[in-house]
Amino acid sequence: MQLVLTSELLLEAYRQGLFPMAYNSGSPVIHWVCPEMRGQLSITDMHIPRSLRKAVRQSLKDPAIEIKIDTAFEQVIAACGESTPERPETWINSSIERAFIEMHKKGHAHSVEFWHEGTLKGGLYGLELGSAFCGESMFSRHTNASKIALVHLAARLWRGGFDILDTQFTNEHLEQFGVYEVPHKDYIEGLGIAASKRANYMLEGISEASLIEDYFKMRV
Repeated sequence: MQLVLTSELLLEAYRQGLFPMAYNSGSPVIHWVCPEMRGQLSITDMHIPRSLRKAVRQSLKDPAIEIKIDTAFEQVIAACGESTPERPETWINSSIERAFIEMHKKGHAHSVEFWHEGTLKGGLYGLELGSAFCGESMFSRHTNASKIALVHLAARLWRGGFDILDTQFTNEHLEQFGVYEVPHKDYIEGLGIAASKRANYMLEGISEASLIEDYFKMRV
């Protein structure tokens, strides 16, 4: 019998340290992954190269660029699931996409979006679980788009009182931000504490420029 992914099933799986992956975007088969070593990024001390810090600040002054939150979640996850020359196969199939869209509508999943001249050019999405944010995937169709979105995410999580930024795995792209690993047991212990807390992702009334400036000042 084909497994039907629901928001309830996904939330319970994430509480147990599991997450779904398809063999490829066209495969209906989903397997549950539970890494022995879990990738993490520090929210307060994420490494931000000087050139990227400069690009983030410049993007805030560029009238052609906007950073938005949760305005195009379906477009973001669809773009993350697209094949590219650099990534010919992805693990996001239609079932995972539908389930995360359902979670977004219920307020559990969020996106950070990079818009250029009114067109979505990059971003990321993930799952909120108490004061933990489980990053899922990102995409970029503009220079530094996904990197800038990640910095905005970290600033938002810091201001919103989050404790964990989970990346599931480590890879070369994340190494530039100081990604590290923790054993599964430690991750589950931390997640159990974080899941019982409340955090504020949306931060209504706070501008992206204010978030970034406060975040950079905190890190000095």
